[in-house]
Amino acid sequence: MKVLLVTMYFPPAGGGGVQRPLKLAQYLPALGVETHVLAPDDPKWVHRDAELRVPTQAWVHRARYVGPKARRPAEELHGTEGVERALVHARIASRRLLVPDASVTWNLTAIPAAIRIARREAVDAVITTSPPGSIHFVGAAVKRATGARWLADLRDPLIANPHRRSDTAATRAKQAAASGLAKLVARSADAISCVSEAIADEVRALEPKGVVRTIANGCDFDDFAGLRYRRGSRFRITHAGSFFGRRDPRPFLQALLDSDLDIVARFVGDFRASDREWAESLGLGDRLELVPYTPRAESLRLQRNSEALLLLVPDAGGRGRGVLSGKLFEYLAAARPILAAVPVDGAAATLIRETGAGIVAAPDDVAGLRAALEGLHARYLDGGLPAVVLPEDVRHSLSRQARVEETAELLQEIVG
Repeated sequence: MKVLLVTMYFPPAGGGGVQRPLKLAQYLPALGVETHVLAPDDPKWVHRDAELRVPTQAWVHRARYVGPKARRPAEELHGTEGVERALVHARIASRRLLVPDASVTWNLTAIPAAIRIARREAVDAVITTSPPGSIHFVGAAVKRATGARWLADLRDPLIANPHRRSDTAATRAKQAAASGLAKLVARSADAISCVSEAIADEVRALEPKGVVRTIANGCDFDDFAGLRYRRGSRFRITHAGSFFGRRDPRPFLQALLDSDLDIVARFVGDFRASDREWAESLGLGDRLELVPYTPRAESLRLQRNSEALLLLVPDAGGRGRGVLSGKLFEYLAAARPILAAVPVDGAAATLIRETGAGIVAAPDDVAGLRAALEGLHARYLDGGLPAVVLPEDVRHSLSRQARVEETAELLQEIVG
């Protein structure tokens, strides 16, 4: 079987969005699937990671990126006013006018390139993995032009995004375009894989033509090989990943302040300027450590060498209950206890309880977060916090290899 994997995020891009397509390109060839990857040549990603290795068993093709530079509008607008603020608004306005997302212009070069590759290599199936949602236009075009089967892989909801704000005309326009895109995926894709049941339920409500299957993110246990935990002289709790949308560190930081414990909260990745100013106003001093974006290898080292790990998932009016992010699986692979500030009746909380991997508190429950911190710190003082050990069968079922095997089986169903 031959497949074409189309993805916006692929090395040298950095960040969490790279890992699912990267592991597909790594493990599918080992399962006997000839794998071609189509990615942008340079979409001016927010982050780069030159240390990530491209799988040698996959053929990687590049299509010229046509579109605006990736930006963080909230960061650019922070602290500006008057004429300066108006100029910044003007610079980022073009991205907001693009629907369903700012990356849709890559289709101008990606669609012709994907069709050429599919015809030349006689691919049996095309996989499009989002975000961004607009990448699924490539899958629809390849299927229409070549007859290849189409698997649409959804890592975020196409419609009910927990981080999307719905109080502007631009957002409402994006919402309408996203709804149209979701209907196209449901009507045309031969199969749809989703990282969570919440996303799968959203798709099923559209009465899709093809198979809908939940294939969650997986644990990259091998990526932590050789990394060691050494008990720190102070309790260190680490959050890895950028802050965007409604993800909010403030309740946790307030709980840290109220606890009055000697705990170092380490945030690795982009930390919003507004949150930084608020945190500094608390006077946490050396109890707060902000580490700028680092390559993934260093992020994994910091995660492993922590007493505990912090997971933040906003409730977002109930939409956060279905979120099962790749970060949680990365934390499980790091084998350190997790303090999960997540919806207590949601998918992330359920997985943490089932694996015994940590403590759950509501994301805005300052008292509950403080109690969780105090409990973890007490255990740290009383002999230390042992590694989280998962049974071998659980490790296998949660592994990235197992997830790719599920994807290969789904591909075989629609091709065979």
